[in-house]
Amino acid sequence: MLTWKRSAKVQPLLSAVASGATALTHEGLDAYEPTGRHVEHLRSILIHHKALPPRDKYIAYFTRWLEDKLAAVENDEIKRPVRQFATWHHLRRINELALAGKSTRGPVHSSKQEITETLRFLAWLAAEQGRTIETCVQQDVDQWVTTGPTTRHAIRTFLIWAAKSRINRSVTLGFRHARSVRQLTQEERLAWIRELLQGDSESLPYRVAGTLLLLYAQPLVKVAEFPMEKVVITPDGLSLQLGDPPSPVPEPFSALLREHISRRPNLRTTGAGSPWLFPGYRPGEHIHPNTLMDRLRTLGIDLLGARNTALRELVAQVPAPVVAEMLGYSNQVAQKHADLAAEPFSRYAVLTNLKIPGGK
Repeated sequence: MLTWKRSAKVQPLLSAVASGATALTHEGLDAYEPTGRHVEHLRSILIHHKALPPRDKYIAYFTRWLEDKLAAVENDEIKRPVRQFATWHHLRRINELALAGKSTRGPVHSSKQEITETLRFLAWLAAEQGRTIETCVQQDVDQWVTTGPTTRHAIRTFLIWAAKSRINRSVTLGFRHARSVRQLTQEERLAWIRELLQGDSESLPYRVAGTLLLLYAQPLVKVAEFPMEKVVITPDGLSLQLGDPPSPVPEPFSALLREHISRRPNLRTTGAGSPWLFPGYRPGEHIHPNTLMDRLRTLGIDLLGARNTALRELVAQVPAPVVAEMLGYSNQVAQKHADLAAEPFSRYAVLTNLKIPGGK
């Protein structure tokens, strides 16, 4: 704390708060210049110790990002529909999620991606075709999607919104279907689990996070924000409230998890206990998911492949609805992986039942 206060950026900030030049409110900190991590760190301290009311930081980031993004757009035929789309579709949806107590990090990220691609599409539509979203035709959409990267499919939500808003009902865009599903072999998955449980190639928190991914098919976004209150400790052992009912934690992962709980890092940043299994660097916050992702990718783990393989192996052994309930997945996702897991066997069964004339 003393080292942080000595920073050349932090001292002017604290002086501004002490003198009253910067109000001790969210709005006051928002208006402080220069903005940066030092401002957000102070905000986190004040929220954690209840000197400021809680605020969804991702909504605040999104609002500022949107204003900066639209400020650079001069063409009102582009800016106007994008602002309406961002306000009445994305911002309303994100606020509803926040009120329901759900994480907004992922929705904000996808919203920014969709808005960015929509701006690019409308700019191209105006420059190359001389049209707006109101006069856009199906050929424009098809040309845009088929002549560029797969991220261009992100305009689909905007086109659906435009149709519902009666701006343009003549254009559509279907779902993009992945050509292949990334996956590890079961041998690779087990080798990574063995490495994380027994090896020393990574520090304890990241070994625990990686095992949660490989053993329980948990997305690292959910792992990062996993609360301590959902770690259930009973005389019979540990279990994790990933869904309902809790999932038991077998040895030797149970021992590794207990060690991590007793040695959780970053607890000194707040001056009080953290409610998170993986405390972050800022007071009262959990670790950022990207931190986990970057460390495990550097180690060599294919994150999406690891999750797909873990889920597919689980639904091959246990009915999909049971897996969905215990791990916090939707029935549709669990059933999809169950169907994919059954495909090789079904193909084998068909082949073995073929009767070849003159054959054995």
